[in-house]
Amino acid sequence: MHRRTMPRARSDSPFLFDFDPFENARPDFRHETIAERDGLWPVAGLDEAGRGPLAGPVVAAAVILDPAALPVGLDDSKRLTADAREILFEQIVATALAVSTTSISASSIDATDIRKASLEAMRRAYAALPVRAGFALVDGRDIPPGLPTAALALVKGDRRSMSVAAASIVAKVMRDRIMQRCCARHTAYGFGAHKGYATAAHCTAIEMHGPLARIHRFSFAPIRR
Repeated sequence: MHRRTMPRARSDSPFLFDFDPFENARPDFRHETIAERDGLWPVAGLDEAGRGPLAGPVVAAAVILDPAALPVGLDDSKRLTADAREILFEQIVATALAVSTTSISASSIDATDIRKASLEAMRRAYAALPVRAGFALVDGRDIPPGLPTAALALVKGDRRSMSVAAASIVAKVMRDRIMQRCCARHTAYGFGAHKGYATAAHCTAIEMHGPLARIHRFSFAPIRR
């Protein structure tokens, strides 16, 4: 009797079962330097914030850093405290050659899906740069459709590229500020504390008061249910 061997499923996450080589990595300027050497300059880093929350927009940023004035301490925004992000945000805005941000609303996310919305937000952020970039480094697996330049997708790019790390910080700070304003208008939901993520307090508030039109993502579970 022959035992049939089932094919091994492939995960969408490259680090689900394997060691994450970028867990302790710190972003550097290597990818930008290579692009400049190849005549692809300036380089824009693209990243987004807000893929996972139940509420609020997804915000994307594009940043072109000045090689002569790189902010010290750039890192994946998720590994920084809120205070550190605010300090670095001000340094990035003050020293970068160009910075732009865009957002896609919860309603627009519901009309498409969060992956498409995130990629579109990054494309728009690139298009809004006041300086035309010759190359883009994009956080994640995908290059935004319609991006009008050569680009490289970097898994965990915010831990590998200083430009992407800067974009992640700008996007995160801008999104947090949006959610703070939402908190001031809708105090019962506590957006200032959880920024729209599915915390126990947020889920309880949704159960008690219902989801907010144009603020909550009705295509996301548990709201969809």
